[in-house]
Amino acid sequence: MRAITLFLVVNFTIGYSQKKIPTDYFSNPLAIPLASSGTYGELRSNHFHSGLDLRTNGEEGLEVFAAATGNVSRIKISNFGYGKAIYISHPNGYTSVYAHLQKFSPEIEAYIKKRQYAKESYEIELFPKAGLLSVTKGDVIAYSGNTGGSGGPHLHFEIRDSKARPMNPMLFGIDVKDTKKPTINSLWLYSLDKTAHINGSQNPTKLRLIPLENGNFKAEGVTALGTLGIGVSTIDQQNLAANKNGVYKISTEINGQENFAMEMKRFSFSETRYINRLIDYPYYKMNKSKIIKLFIQKNNPLSIYTNKVDKGFFTIEDSLSYTAKVFVKDFKNNTTEISIPIQGKRMEKVTTKEILKTPYLVKTSENFTYNSGIFDLYIPKGSVYEDAYLDITENGDTINIHKDEIPLHKNMTVVFDVSNYSESDKKKLYIGRLGYNDKHYSVKTNKKGNRFSTRTRTLGSYSLFSDLEKPIVVPVNVADKKWMSKAKFLKIKIDDTDSGVKSYRATINGKFILMEYDYKTGMLVYDFDDKIISETENKFKLIVLDKVGNSTTFETTFFRKP
Repeated sequence: MRAITLFLVVNFTIGYSQKKIPTDYFSNPLAIPLASSGTYGELRSNHFHSGLDLRTNGEEGLEVFAAATGNVSRIKISNFGYGKAIYISHPNGYTSVYAHLQKFSPEIEAYIKKRQYAKESYEIELFPKAGLLSVTKGDVIAYSGNTGGSGGPHLHFEIRDSKARPMNPMLFGIDVKDTKKPTINSLWLYSLDKTAHINGSQNPTKLRLIPLENGNFKAEGVTALGTLGIGVSTIDQQNLAANKNGVYKISTEINGQENFAMEMKRFSFSETRYINRLIDYPYYKMNKSKIIKLFIQKNNPLSIYTNKVDKGFFTIEDSLSYTAKVFVKDFKNNTTEISIPIQGKRMEKVTTKEILKTPYLVKTSENFTYNSGIFDLYIPKGSVYEDAYLDITENGDTINIHKDEIPLHKNMTVVFDVSNYSESDKKKLYIGRLGYNDKHYSVKTNKKGNRFSTRTRTLGSYSLFSDLEKPIVVPVNVADKKWMSKAKFLKIKIDDTDSGVKSYRATINGKFILMEYDYKTGMLVYDFDDKIISETENKFKLIVLDKVGNSTTFETTFFRKP
């Protein structure tokens, strides 16, 4: 009974503490003035940005501090994604996350290295027991870096709630100076029913913006009829960085009445892929510009909306005048306002939307299958946000599955029949996705008898490719019979220009050594401070394997004073 009471008290305390967001609990994780190269909720490829990207002056190795007292509850090291990341659980139920790190504090580094060597793997995920790695607010827990999918040196910083949902760190008092208004790139109107039109067209219409002296905009007047929605392409910039970041809040009004609002406070990872329903996905794929749709269509359960009453839809009636307004705000409440005058007018002649109908209609509520004998295609129900026609064609070993202009929420399965290939040829085959200029990218290939398959959420062209080349190994600072007594690191570059590097393993005198891998540069690095060797003459061996089984072995002997 006592245990149940304690459980209820603890959970009530956590729940209660998270009703009111603490603004003085977390401190800045860096000792320099904070400048953001990426804001919370920013629109990224297939996901929302889940934290703040804090600039580190283009350098690596800056001290990273625990933002609050707690326990290190998770450590994950991967070649991609967050790279080296550390998670700290705090007594109030929140968790802070620090990613793309160069290295950890000595105590934490030693804890990780021991387990990496035991597993004989650079990539590892650990969940230390509570109290094993305790930290106090302001302790140095790591050093900033550029590991994983980072595009340059910075610290990715998150605060997650008790349900592991990332929240906007600026809600907690993490301060980034910002006195600049958001920038508007473009403004659009969408016709959202069968009879609606804008300036005589049912196609999305870009509106010309007229800048005003106060920094706001007035759109050129339009004539329209029927149910409409607004779209906007916008960014925000903070004072200490030139990066084009995401905005915090967007709302709309029709004749003074709010009918839509979205705010970047909190979301769950399970919903983040619905970003492809939020944006005009076909336009983004064709023009590399993200238009945020300020209306909520079906199959869009995003929790970022704060006003769902009208879902952003509004109806224009014949002969009536309307004023639509868009308000784009950053976290510091700097606001850019756009006014759109709309005159209701029925047009006798309207340009309709062109829909390319094919024999292949994918419905949101049904599974879709395609079979030609050579190829099988399976798209599970719920993959498309709205019913869509696909253009599917074949050419030899290539299947063209439409263009990447329709987003898939679930993985489709593409299967190739390889029965016409010899057993030796099959071993070297893999599936690749065709890109620009006939360049292809290998995708994960599952091989089962004469059926090779891949699962992907990207429409496009897929084909079979053969990889007959071995991985490339290039020594950087080691050579046969070289003395390396003064070297801190042993460095090797590896690459595979076809199917890609799958794995590698390095030893010195037969003992496994930990080599950190940076896929962006292809660099493998061993730190001599690991003190695996104690001999003068040392035999280094590296085996690199690609994704179809081709391997390269590199061996050399170097000398180093014990």
